[in-house]
Amino acid sequence: MRTLSRRNFLRTASAASLAATSARSFAASGKQRVFIGSNTQDGILAFEWNPQTADLTAVSVAAKVANVDWITFSPDRKFIFAASEVESFNGKPTGAVLSYQVQNGNLTEVSAQNSASKGTCHVAVDLTGRAVISADYGGGSAASFKVDNGRLSPLVWSEHYTQHGPDKDRQEAAHAHFVSFSPDNRFAYINDLGGDCIHIYKLDVGTAMLAPAGTWHSKPGAGPRTLHFHPNGLTAYCVNELASTVVVLKWNKADGSLTAVAEIDLLPAGFKGLSRACDTVITRDGRNVYFANRDNDFLYSFKADPQTGALTPIGRTSCGGKIPRNFTLDPTERWMLVANQDSNVLSVFARNLITGVLANEGKNFPCAAPMCILFA
Repeated sequence: MRTLSRRNFLRTASAASLAATSARSFAASGKQRVFIGSNTQDGILAFEWNPQTADLTAVSVAAKVANVDWITFSPDRKFIFAASEVESFNGKPTGAVLSYQVQNGNLTEVSAQNSASKGTCHVAVDLTGRAVISADYGGGSAASFKVDNGRLSPLVWSEHYTQHGPDKDRQEAAHAHFVSFSPDNRFAYINDLGGDCIHIYKLDVGTAMLAPAGTWHSKPGAGPRTLHFHPNGLTAYCVNELASTVVVLKWNKADGSLTAVAEIDLLPAGFKGLSRACDTVITRDGRNVYFANRDNDFLYSFKADPQTGALTPIGRTSCGGKIPRNFTLDPTERWMLVANQDSNVLSVFARNLITGVLANEGKNFPCAAPMCILFA
């Protein structure tokens, strides 16, 4: 991808007014800390973000923990929880779930616990900050932990899944991949890429225990990877990795169930070859939704009806590199940042605040095996 000059790059940004400066920005400089989960021995990296110039500057290794696939904030943003995809932890054949206190843009480890099995790839915290759930891709399992002032308990609940799908290479066993919570925080959802389903649970916040509440099944071989809820509190989007499709789902508040409403193919007509859909970004006002696709490596932009969540395509644009693992908007929503895992770069693209359109060319910044982007 051609790198634009700073002048031309900035010209592609929307001329609309900037959003109010984030309260989490560095007050003196207007710059902001960004944490990057990295699939290296230096698992959490710290960068400085300048929303005026869209520049990222490497600062330090924020936490030296191996193979961090995902990081997420507690609701009060005082703590970060991390999923570490190590082969063993504390002498056991599992990954690790860790918590860190955030102070002045720096991280201090608070606790670390064994996950349920190997391949710990995702971690999510409920809306109260009292329960954390991890997903293990390799082991096909999930676990929950109680949280007290950022400190994780040993796991209090776990489940090892046994479902598998028709894809002999990717679905030979269950592969738990992603955890999410319902808009009212009553239910937890665990995407099982290997089992072609989403496991639904009733969440007890006080104990962090999960009780089975149903299952949503995708088409055979689709491989449900992620689930994100629209701000309308009625709609969710399931990205199917293996089929490179998105299923628009209706969320049923009474029992937490999911009902398919529409299905969208992310691939260009006639495309043949390897393709893996990846992740989702939704704007705060719910008017735009973006999906990332790997191998043929693009971002796909959509307009969304803020009431119904129905999607209308805008178009595909560059992701800036190879294998976009995660992507996110900065707090102003003027810029889209992409973690391109195999290219070892963070890519930044201007976003038009009025139309939602992403620039097709942007800037790249070196970063070792970026997996997840988190604005402090």
